[in-house]
Amino acid sequence: MIPFAAHMSGFSKESLTFRGQAFFSLVTDVTEGLAGIAILHRCLSRFHPLPSDWFKFSLKGKWLFDVMLGCLMFPVVNRLSQFNLSLLPLMPSTPATLSSVEQSILARDPVAMALYAVVVSVCAPVWEEIVFRGFLLPSLTKYMPMWCAILVSSVVFALAHFNVPRMLPLIFLGMVMGVIFARSRNLLPSMLLHSLWNDFVFLDLMR
Repeated sequence: MIPFAAHMSGFSKESLTFRGQAFFSLVTDVTEGLAGIAILHRCLSRFHPLPSDWFKFSLKGKWLFDVMLGCLMFPVVNRLSQFNLSLLPLMPSTPATLSSVEQSILARDPVAMALYAVVVSVCAPVWEEIVFRGFLLPSLTKYMPMWCAILVSSVVFALAHFNVPRMLPLIFLGMVMGVIFARSRNLLPSMLLHSLWNDFVFLDLMR
């Protein structure tokens, strides 16, 4: 609602400096995450107490090996991304535009880059994993087998990014994180893998 309210009031994110745009992205992402978690908590309140393995965070277990295996899937995600882009080539009449993140990187603004790093490395992995792996995936297992719940939740995860040229890699990445969560019933491993993937993409943009 914050971006919508800003737009209705005549405010333009593009009118801000690189640091202003980065801070605006951080505020909207944090607000979106907190609002989503608050809504989720409110909707689940009538089902308390929840099963003990819901929204579990734990350093215990042998999940670090699973995260390492998940990192080995990053090249596959990259290949899927290239394949997805080949299916949906950029139309000649469509101008190629740079995102505010890419513009900040090109400008080498350290403060803006640090703010974006917090968004992609901390905020997005935490709240997205709580919603998609913490809530949606285990909820779906009530109606379908685990493998099917992983697939459906991964498709919803990809659709929620509103990025058609990245649909296939996002679905595959969601499946990898879903499998890791299903093996451990622990949100920490999928959050860590999600954060590492976002860092991988962010650092790749900086090259």
